[in-house]
This record gives sequence, structure tokens and C-alpha cells, in this order.
Amino acid sequence: MVDNTHDNEVRPQSARSGTAGAAWRPVARSSTHRLVIDAIEDQIMTGALAVGDPLPPERELASRLQVSRAGVREAIRVLEAYGVLRSEVGSGRGAGTFVSALPSAALEQFLRLHVALSNFHLQEVIETRILLERASASLAAERADAEVLAELERLLAVMDAPGVSREDFNDADTAFHVAIAQAGGNALFSDMTAAIRASLRAPIMEAFTKVAQWEDIAGMLREQHHAIFQAISRGHAEEAAELTAAHIRAASTMLPDLPAD
Repeated sequence: MVDNTHDNEVRPQSARSGTAGAAWRPVARSSTHRLVIDAIEDQIMTGALAVGDPLPPERELASRLQVSRAGVREAIRVLEAYGVLRSEVGSGRGAGTFVSALPSAALEQFLRLHVALSNFHLQEVIETRILLERASASLAAERADAEVLAELERLLAVMDAPGVSREDFNDADTAFHVAIAQAGGNALFSDMTAAIRASLRAPIMEAFTKVAQWEDIAGMLREQHHAIFQAISRGHAEEAAELTAAHIRAASTMLPDLPAD
């Protein structure tokens, strides 16, 4: 079933009108992808577009904004990188460009590139990580259920496995901290934690390869992870927060080229 009540457009009927409430107006100056981004952002900020809503087809949007299709195309590419839009190719109801909600991927890419460019110093990233993960561990101690605890135990087992590679250890370590953030129930904490860990993966792996006494370092990290898990499983929020902060500081101190507090 289709709804033809707005400007003779044909789009799927839905509980919400989607683009029907969006007032697309010509941009004030000559065509640039930045102006198209501003126009789309304005529709989102006013509530005319929400997650799941479709954008008008490229040709139609270019006509409404009185810009070139190339400008629209470039704006869509940028907003896809931001995790704000997603495009589905093909024909039929599922095809087109839609408002999306993919902040994790966008945050990861943003932080990974800017940490690599030293626009955010590692010290700043680690300080931010401490603040975030303290709060997440405290919340996880209050909210973690049996399923979360089972997943944390599984990741501990991966790190405890004899002969585990440094890469597999680091990936399980990352997943352990992200799982704690997710258990806290704060989506922004969770996405930011995942993004920060992704941005630190390269420098951490480089530091791991430089460690001569790897088993000693891995043993210390295992001990600290188990202590954090025990505090969370017992519901000891403050203890979990303190252990997490101490763990991040200790790891950054013991790994070469990672700054300490």
C-alpha cells in the first residue's frame, strides 16, 4: 500500500510519515556537499527525520535543494561515514537511503584516525578510558545478569588458555572491557569504550610485541581481570570501579610506549 498524499510522492505507508513532515527548501548559496549536509542535519534536529526514515531519492532531493546530484551524493557518503545514514541498493521497498543509528562504527573510525595522527595524545585517551570504565564497572556490578557474567567468564578463559597468542589475548581483553561497559546499560559509555579500545588496538599490540617477559605481564593482567570480575559478580560497585582504574593505570605503566598516569 502506498501513500500519495504529499507532493505526488510514492513511498511506503508507515505509522510515522517519514519524509512527509520534512520541509526541504533550496539552500541559500551555490551547491556544495556541506550545504546539503546542513540541510539534512536541520531536518534531523527539528524532528522531521528520525531513525528509519527514508530520504527522498537523489534526483528529487537535488531538485528540492536546488543543488547538483553530485553534491547530494557526496553529502550522503559523508553522513554514511558518520553513521547517520545508510544506503541500500536495489529496487523495491527496502532500497534507498535511510536515517540510521550506527554511532559505534563512526566513533571507532574517528578515534582510530585521530589517535594515529596524534590529535589526541595517548595520555588523554587513557585518562578518558579510566573515567569511562570506572563508571561502567560500577554500573555493571549493580546491573550485570547471569548471561553477562557467563560471557565475562568465557573471555577470561580465553585469556587464561595456555599458549594464547598476544593478539588473541588482546582481542579477548578488549571484548572483556566492552562487555562490562555494555552490562552497565549506558549505550554511550559502551560505544565510547568500544571506540577507545579500537583506537588503542595498534599501539597496544605494538607494545605487546616489545614485551620481553610477556608471561609475567599476561599473568598480572589475568589477575586483575579476575579481581574485577569477582567484584562485579559480588555486586561490589565501588570495588569494581577502583580495581578497573588501577588495572588501566598498571597496564599503561608496564607496557612500553603507553603513558602512565
